[in-house]
Amino acid sequence: MTVRLFRSKNSTLYDYGPDHPESPNRVYAIEDQLLSSGLDFSCQHQDAEPALMKHLLLAHSFEHVDGLMSKSSALKHGEIAWIDDDTGMTKDTFDAALLSAGAGINAVDWVMAGENRSGFCLTRPPGHHATRNQAMGFCFFNNVAIAAYYAMSQYNLSRVAIVDFDVHHGNGTEDIVSGDERVLFCSSFQHPLYPHTDLITNADNVLKVPLDAGTTGDEFRRKVSSWFDALTLFAPELVLISAGFDGHAEDPMAHIRLVESDYFWITQQIAQIAQKSSLGRVVSMLEGGYDNSALSRSVVSHLKALMATNTEMA
Repeated sequence: MTVRLFRSKNSTLYDYGPDHPESPNRVYAIEDQLLSSGLDFSCQHQDAEPALMKHLLLAHSFEHVDGLMSKSSALKHGEIAWIDDDTGMTKDTFDAALLSAGAGINAVDWVMAGENRSGFCLTRPPGHHATRNQAMGFCFFNNVAIAAYYAMSQYNLSRVAIVDFDVHHGNGTEDIVSGDERVLFCSSFQHPLYPHTDLITNADNVLKVPLDAGTTGDEFRRKVSSWFDALTLFAPELVLISAGFDGHAEDPMAHIRLVESDYFWITQQIAQIAQKSSLGRVVSMLEGGYDNSALSRSVVSHLKALMATNTEMA
C-alpha cells in the first residue's frame, strides 16, 4: 500500500526573508528529494482543502482564531505582523495555515476510509507549538490536535495516539490534550531548549522523554522505547505523528545527533503499533527541520518506513 501525500500550494507563498529558518525552501527541498529518490512516483497525491471554522474550534478558542483572522485581513502584501520574535504573519500566512490544518483533516478522512493507509502532510506552517489560545514557535493552528479531535468527533473514535519526535517539545499539543484520556500524547525533545517546557505534568495521558544535548541515535532509541508498552496497552484506533526532523545531527536549531536511519526506525516502530490496533492507519504531519538537505533526506526515510511497514503487514 502506498502513502498519500497531502500538499498545499499556499505552503510556499509566504516568506519571512532569507534569515528566517521557517522558509519555503524547506518544502522545495523535500519536493526535490522526493523526485530524485523516486518516491514521488510511488506515492499517491492530493491537494489539501482548507479547514473550516468548526474544525479549528475543536482545538482552539474562538478568540484565537478570530484574532489571527483579523490580523491577516489588516495586512497588505509585503507586510509582516510579528506575533512574537519568531512568529510572523504575512498576507498569505493565514490561508496557508488553514490549508495546513485542512491537510490533516483530509488525511484522516482518507486513512479512515480503508486499511493499511498512511498519509503525510507536506505543508507549512507547522503546528505543534500553537496552544489553544496562542500562536508561537512558527505555529498558528495546532494541526495534529485538530486532526485528533476531528477524528474523534467525525468517526466516533475513543482512543487516538499522538507521537511527537520533533526536537522541540509540542507544548501546544500538550496544552490542548492534557487530561483528555481519549488521547495519548508521547513527546521526545531536547531539554533544556525552546519552548522551555516544564518536565512535570499531572496528566496521565502525557508521556515526556527529555533528551540531553548530544544525545545519539542509540540513546534516543533506548529512551523512546519507553513509549511502546504504553502505546500498545492504549491500543489507539488512529495514530498521528508530529514529524519534526530538527533532531538531525546536521540541523542548526538544536544539539541532538540523529540520522536518517533513526527516523526510519522510530517511524517503523510507530507504524507497527498502528498495524496491531488501528488497521495500520497513520497520519503524519510535517513539523520542524531546518537544514534542508538533512530534512529532505529524513522525510524520505520516514516515508520509506511507512511504505515498508504497510507492504510487510498488508
